[in-house]
Amino acid sequence: MLVVSDDPLARTGLALLLADRDGLVVSGQAGVDDDWPAPGDPEAPDVVVWDLGLGLRSTLEDLREIGPGGPAIVAIVADEADARDALAVGARGALSREADGDRLAVALRAAAQGLLVLDEAFATALIQSAPPSTPALTESLTPRELEVLQLLSQGLPNKRIAQRLGISEHTAKFHVNAILGKLGVQSRSEAIVHAVRLGLVVL
Repeated sequence: MLVVSDDPLARTGLALLLADRDGLVVSGQAGVDDDWPAPGDPEAPDVVVWDLGLGLRSTLEDLREIGPGGPAIVAIVADEADARDALAVGARGALSREADGDRLAVALRAAAQGLLVLDEAFATALIQSAPPSTPALTESLTPRELEVLQLLSQGLPNKRIAQRLGISEHTAKFHVNAILGKLGVQSRSEAIVHAVRLGLVVL
């Protein structure tokens, strides 16, 4: 597990908060602009706790660049709006700055297993009550796309989706891209949040 923040004090505090937690090993600390071990590297983290700090706009772009092949990211954010933005660019979880070490550890272990994690302080705003501005689908999802969407909500990558459905990885990727297009979103995490609002999947 890697701890990321541009604030050295925040990095140190998070690392100390997570030290000696069952199932978690803090492998290092990094600033947002530091180089991380690439996926496949033995030193690459499987999960990252990322304090998004105050310069959220630029930090979100850094998070977006991690992409679906990178580690699971659990973002530490200030409010519901920041949580929504973090999930939209690929974070697998969003926790309040008020979260204690126990809650943070549980969230990181869940994210590492492919689950989407939300602090209960944000759940009502992001999941339970869909905002009036949530647009309906302009084109319905096919039965196969709904199957793929359900597997997406379980955090499965394209390869695992293909195996579960008995299709090629290329076909799975095609379906994922079609789902993103129909939902009008840019990332898998954003697709899950939007699909929950529309009642297409239940987490």
